[in-house]
Amino acid sequence: MASRILASAAVLEGLWAQAIPEFGPERRGAIVKSYLRVSDAPIARHSSVRRPEGVAVFSSKILELIDISKLAPGSVPVLVNAAKKPELVDRDVYYIDATSIALKLGLVIAGWPLVNTAMASAMARVFGIAGLESIVRALGEYFRGKLLEANTEAVRIAWDSVMR
Repeated sequence: MASRILASAAVLEGLWAQAIPEFGPERRGAIVKSYLRVSDAPIARHSSVRRPEGVAVFSSKILELIDISKLAPGSVPVLVNAAKKPELVDRDVYYIDATSIALKLGLVIAGWPLVNTAMASAMARVFGIAGLESIVRALGEYFRGKLLEANTEAVRIAWDSVMR
């Protein structure tokens, strides 16, 4: 969902964008990869991203399961959903407590905090994908009513909550 929101926001800014989810029959909470391409020209490639310019980790627990260096070289910034700054050696690390934002706003399903919109906002800010108002406008493509209000608030809070 976060990559689709970011792609929509980029398009609203006159860019070309592509969101590519990669997942199998896993249950909620399993590791899922999603790729986002943004360009000022049409995008011909339709595959996973091999050399990312940024990596976002939606749960700090994932850092215990994967080796970030295998996902991206050391110069690539990493954004992590975490209450405190993760210890990643030789990395430009940003973090945000998207879980707390989701819980505070009641963005929870079956006990799982929905961090996608907060993380989309943080990603847009850290990686320079789109502006805040474009993210807010893009939300209207996916949410209505109270869900739109709560997710808009999550996006606005997250934009100002990214730490380094």
